Amino acid sequence: MINSVLGIVFHAIGGFAAGSFYLPIKKIKRWSWESGWLVNGFFAWLIVPWLVSLLTVPETITILYKADFSTLFWTYFFGVLWGVGGLTFGMAMRYLGMSLGMALALGLTAAFGTLIPPIYEGKFSSLLQITSGQVVLIGIGVCLLGIIICGRAGILKDKELSDEEKRQGVKEFNLKKGIIVALFAGIMSACFAFGIVAGGPISELAVQNNAPMLWQNGPTFIVILAGGFTSNFIWCAYLNIKKKSYKDYSNKTTPLKINYLFAAIAGTTWYCQFMFYGMGSTQMSEHDFASWTLHMAFIIIFSTMWGLITKEWKGVSKKVALVLTLGLVVLISSTIIIGIGNQIGGTA
Repeated sequence: MINSVLGIVFHAIGGFAAGSFYLPIKKIKRWSWESGWLVNGFFAWLIVPWLVSLLTVPETITILYKADFSTLFWTYFFGVLWGVGGLTFGMAMRYLGMSLGMALALGLTAAFGTLIPPIYEGKFSSLLQITSGQVVLIGIGVCLLGIIICGRAGILKDKELSDEEKRQGVKEFNLKKGIIVALFAGIMSACFAFGIVAGGPISELAVQNNAPMLWQNGPTFIVILAGGFTSNFIWCAYLNIKKKSYKDYSNKTTPLKINYLFAAIAGTTWYCQFMFYGMGSTQMSEHDFASWTLHMAFIIIFSTMWGLITKEWKGVSKKVALVLTLGLVVLISSTIIIGIGNQIGGTA
């Protein structure tokens, strides 16, 4: 049974997971960034996706075996491109912090990831002709406005605080580097949405093999994330060799058990975002294209929440706090508008 309200709840849980996963990574001590990121990736992009899919879709291996090579290739290919975006996404948070880095990167991700799939499938014009589609598109526009406002708050924050104050919340704060990688990450990260479209036949095969509708995207995620792992592994391994940071993995002068534990928690939490994203998208009916926007909005809401809790915004003026609050209110409003649009479509 399709339930758009339940779909939005699932997207909210996924957004919470995505907005929270970097917290455990920040707990990794005396490892180079690439070492923690790679161990996180083993769990996020290989171990947990296979484990969840095999538990929820027992015929996972059969489904992937039956899938066309072309489908597998393009799904994997978009995963590789998304992986490049995910790599720079982590760097954006490294240089800008969770709140500002998320807002800037996800603005472009939301726009490209939401609008290009229906344009590619030739469905965009039909959305403009029905009330529910128009309402959902308005919701997407409101969401993008909220993202812009949140980004504006981050820029105001950068102007107000001294370098020392900014580094109290973000140790490696660097606005110039951060903006460059955030913009690149935003564009490339949208490729995950393209991978889901390309992997549609895999999800259909899952349903044909008696997979529950809520879990039909599990096998597709395995292929996309395998591509993402490939690009991240190559880069992190290169850095490990170049900087000789491969010694981190067995360096007993570092808290090895704790580091591996937090990397595993981060990776597992990270995958939960797409597990719930996949569940939520099955409930969005013909407006599933809006799922990506909802996902981005909830990530920004929760990452900003964590940014406030971890004092990334400590010392800002009331004006900046007001702009940030306005951005969050607009984002929350966008999810309500999109939900109304889906409800209209479901009852029409």
